[in-house]
Amino acid sequence: MMANYLRQGAIIFGFTLLGEALNRLIPLPIPAAVYGLVFLFAALCLKIVKLEHVRELSNFLLTILPFLFVAPAVNLLESWNILAPQILPIVLLVVSSTILVFAIAGLVTQALCRKGDSDGSDT
Repeated sequence: MMANYLRQGAIIFGFTLLGEALNRLIPLPIPAAVYGLVFLFAALCLKIVKLEHVRELSNFLLTILPFLFVAPAVNLLESWNILAPQILPIVLLVVSSTILVFAIAGLVTQALCRKGDSDGSDT
């Protein structure tokens, strides 16, 4: 069991490291984690990495994900005196961007479903 976690961790860490390297080489304002996730997603889609190669550790990381947000939340509370005067614009920005993301995701999903239906595929 521990060997599986180590092997899966090495795979995920490898893509994280690749993301960090690309972040330093490519002068775009894209976080290194995004590069790593895109390459891991591509590797999964192209079957370079099989889902079974990262499933257990990925499920574990998803399970503890809320815990990983505790430290940033505490930092926000410590900075409340800086954030308080700007709370209304921050809330409006977060709410509006969330609604925008939901709307775009819904429209893209509907378009893909219509495309799938018109192709005659059973997926």
